[in-house]
Amino acid sequence: MRSYSGRRVLAWLAAAVLLAAAIVVGVRAYRTALVGSGFTAELLCGGVFVSGRDAGAVRGVDLTGPGYERLGYFSTRVEQDARRVTSSVYGLASQTAIFREGLGCTLIDGRTADTLRAEASTFAPLPVSVDALWPEGDRVDLDAPPQGFDKAVLDEAVDAAFAEPDPAHPRNTRALVVVHNARIVAERYAPGFDGNMPLIGWSMTKAALNALVGLRVMDGKLAVSDKDLMPEWRGEGDPRRAISLGDLLHMSSGLEFDETYGPLGDVTWMLFVAGDKAKFAAAKPLIHPPGTHWKYSSGTSVIIARTLRNTFASENEYLRYARERLFAPLGMSSALIAPDSAGTLVGSSLMYASARDFARLGLLYLQDGLWRGERLLPEGWVNYSLTPAKSLTDKSYGAHMWLKLPLSEGLGEPPMPEDSFYFLGHDEQIVAIIPSRDLVIVRLGLTQEGGHWDHARDLAPIVSAFPARSTT
Repeated sequence: MRSYSGRRVLAWLAAAVLLAAAIVVGVRAYRTALVGSGFTAELLCGGVFVSGRDAGAVRGVDLTGPGYERLGYFSTRVEQDARRVTSSVYGLASQTAIFREGLGCTLIDGRTADTLRAEASTFAPLPVSVDALWPEGDRVDLDAPPQGFDKAVLDEAVDAAFAEPDPAHPRNTRALVVVHNARIVAERYAPGFDGNMPLIGWSMTKAALNALVGLRVMDGKLAVSDKDLMPEWRGEGDPRRAISLGDLLHMSSGLEFDETYGPLGDVTWMLFVAGDKAKFAAAKPLIHPPGTHWKYSSGTSVIIARTLRNTFASENEYLRYARERLFAPLGMSSALIAPDSAGTLVGSSLMYASARDFARLGLLYLQDGLWRGERLLPEGWVNYSLTPAKSLTDKSYGAHMWLKLPLSEGLGEPPMPEDSFYFLGHDEQIVAIIPSRDLVIVRLGLTQEGGHWDHARDLAPIVSAFPARSTT
């Protein structure tokens, strides 16, 4: 009898273990599906309604390739009149993204589509001058005589940037803009893309967020020394109250955050599932004393975006700020930063802009925050942004600004001027700012896992066409 009872207990235990394992696997699978449907809906919505591309092209190119094999199981529905995209896997884990003029695409979570659309009711397209020469307008004169650079070398380097030396590992460069002496001296676009098409910048969004913080500092509403930033941190004895805005800008908050770009990483869950992204990131525990440990974190950026929001009296005033104080003065008519469904800008990742408009933002930093002779960013803000994080020994990162490129295979130190700094984004987006050459280079593309693009190797030939400025 005991033996029979024992066997029955073991059988029940085995069944319980199998059930628990099935639940774990099921939960992981559902979480993965939610991330996949959110990613698909967000990217397809942005590609169609922000960039103005064909839905089939976005599905067939941007949502396929290395790392995206599972997305083939997802079905999508694009509703042109309603300007929304829904994605699911076999009808499960459905997510919907809606497009709003001036705000881009937002995944619906926790608020209705009507409520979200009401936020954007006063947004109208920014004007653009087609007659004035860039950057004042959008006219580009590539036939002007070269001033102080080698045009033959430049043309060859631009050709190389669009070449595909190894079709098995494609570069997929889509846009390239070269600015010298505050004028566009070279630009090229892949078929289907042009100088007015806004494209996603991914983590280059963090540079625009840096500028917005600088503007709010100029307004007297923020200081980099500010602490006690988030309501979630204001409990009695919460160590996160000691995190300063400067710690966040330098990616040294000490908060736990997994920046792994897989279906179960914090960053993908935050971007493509969590409706209130700042709340998700702010809930993470402190694992290092603030200011002592550098860790790249997109969660840090959305916390900054919420901190910025907390300085405004209304959500609409906050959502208009980037357009009115940054994009409009620079003539960045194509630019937007999408908010999440809680109304906070996704300041880590979801900025769209044309290559020309990303170049305008780079030129602002090249000119030390001055635009048309007037100060747009606070005096000293660019220098502050280029001050390396104290917790980072290789001095590669400033205040939401990259100061060095990763080491290139076979090249050792990147062959770029030492004073260069960068906006960098997923899939090898880059704005390179090189003060010693009076140069800004923008490269946008879709270099997926295993692609053949290398910033240091492939931008250096362009830089070589421009001599260093004389220091005498």
